[in-house]
Amino acid sequence: MKFAVVGAGAIGAFLGARLSNAGHDVALVARGAHLAAMQANGVRVAGPGGEFEARPVATDDYESIGPVDFVFLTVKAHGVPQVAPLLSPLLGPDTAVVSAQNGLPWWYFQRMDGPLNGTKLASLDADGSITAAIAPERVIGCVIYPSATITEPGVVHYLGGDRFAIGELDGAKTERCQRLAAAMKEAGLRSPIRSDIRTDLWVKLVGNLAFNPISILTRASLYDIITGPLTGPLSRLMMEEGYAVAEAAGATIPISIDKRMAGAEKIGHHTTSMLQDLEAGRPMELESIIGAVVELGDVLGVPMPHTRAVYACANLLAETLSVN
Repeated sequence: MKFAVVGAGAIGAFLGARLSNAGHDVALVARGAHLAAMQANGVRVAGPGGEFEARPVATDDYESIGPVDFVFLTVKAHGVPQVAPLLSPLLGPDTAVVSAQNGLPWWYFQRMDGPLNGTKLASLDADGSITAAIAPERVIGCVIYPSATITEPGVVHYLGGDRFAIGELDGAKTERCQRLAAAMKEAGLRSPIRSDIRTDLWVKLVGNLAFNPISILTRASLYDIITGPLTGPLSRLMMEEGYAVAEAAGATIPISIDKRMAGAEKIGHHTTSMLQDLEAGRPMELESIIGAVVELGDVLGVPMPHTRAVYACANLLAETLSVN
């Protein structure tokens, strides 16, 4: 099968390397020093489980790749508007676009049952430019669970996790999802096909909603946030607000807040992805992870006073440091 991984940072390069070593035709789309290193030396993945290398194609030229079976869109949410119009050379008649962004994605209200179908949020593709470039019928939702960082250009430190949950936006079990899941299994990855990918999305999002913005305001680890006498209760209140929005939007999160907090505490002194971005001077996923949820809460009439206050402070921090 032929894959293009667009936005091949840590997760994208790891994924592409696994697929390439499983015998698939893989092109990694990246830029800068990371791209140059992958072109010269391939991808090296190192971590607690050992090391491996792969030599997929690495490029910034979409035309040179041509149409593929699957585009994995692993660019961060704020990068999608810039990347989406560039994808056309990759899109054949049956090409699927696998969206793997954190937070609420632009496609959330597409091809869904119920009164929210077609809802537009200012924080999610308000002008329709992403949808114009990526037709809803092409999109497969994806929730990613692996953790990885780039330690130097072309080198990925893989911390663990092998699950990439996927699902059609309308919940159908399709042949293309089955083919994708089979290819991922060949690469040593788990890709369960979900009948309601939006619920999987919320399970991850409610944690990120609370922990990520608090982490950039405090520079604290996940463990310190949860066990803090003030930040722990604040995290819980923000998660309660996130659960209320999810339920008002028709999703029932199958994990209690207690279990979600306990699971996060076990991860220990982990630096959130948002704090990693802040420390590196990169734009943060504030809108997709927290701003869009606050906006959706307004649409649904769900009060979010604690989340709104933290969002206001996090957003001002980003503006002050010019990393938004």
